[in-house]
Amino acid sequence: MTEKETIINKTNQPNTVSSLVTDFKSIGINEGMTLLVHSSLSSLGWVCGGPVAVILALEEVLTENGTLIMPTHSSDYSDPAEWCNPPVPETWWDIIRNEMPLFDKNLTPTRGMGKIAETFRKQNGVIRSNHPELSFAAWGRNKEYILQDEYYDFSLNEKSPLGRIYELNGNILLLGVDYSNNTSFHLAEYKANYPGKKYIKKGFPVFEDNKKLWKYFDDIDISSDDFNEIGLAYEKDNLIITGKIGNANTKLLNQKKLVDFAKEWMEKNRNLTKLSS
Repeated sequence: MTEKETIINKTNQPNTVSSLVTDFKSIGINEGMTLLVHSSLSSLGWVCGGPVAVILALEEVLTENGTLIMPTHSSDYSDPAEWCNPPVPETWWDIIRNEMPLFDKNLTPTRGMGKIAETFRKQNGVIRSNHPELSFAAWGRNKEYILQDEYYDFSLNEKSPLGRIYELNGNILLLGVDYSNNTSFHLAEYKANYPGKKYIKKGFPVFEDNKKLWKYFDDIDISSDDFNEIGLAYEKDNLIITGKIGNANTKLLNQKKLVDFAKEWMEKNRNLTKLSS
């Protein structure tokens, strides 16, 4: 969508830090909350200040007593043999593995996370976790606790930032995106036992013994194919908060309740053996 189209589609008034603060409060975000945000800037309509305004508004509402978290994943920091969107020739694989730069929390950009998350990771006072492919960024009171992930195996399990948010009884804001963007459902995949659950090796470059090495780590094969189905099933039996932030359709959810529901749903309904057959 062009900027002109965005302006036209914002029929009332421009989004500003002040209007976004009002909108965030009206949907139930408040001081001291632990909040994981998945977002689409374009869904809001025209914003005075763009992603910076959204971030400042969220932080104003949460205050430093709260914690703001966003996924800052860099999916290109993974084994090129697994790439499918787009794939690369097999003759490139070893070259990529040998030449891929080390993950740098300050330098490595996000991939597919949107402008708000990409801007947030560079804000003064925001810290970023260490996983080359599946990092998170956080600001506020519990940022160090949530991002204490000095390991690479099983990247989104109970010890990951998702697991720490779960421990803190945090919340999820789906800002103009649907359940397919809800990373917390991956935590449920680690907790759940279902047919077709697959253990794999994931590779990326690491610095070890004073040199760069390509190494593989234990993990599970995650899938988001049924995330929207799980989310809609959750809504049938659970009250959720919905509303508008600017033009964006928005959901505010308790992460622990959502993950616990997803775990049970996967154990009853998911069969990845059928999906792969």
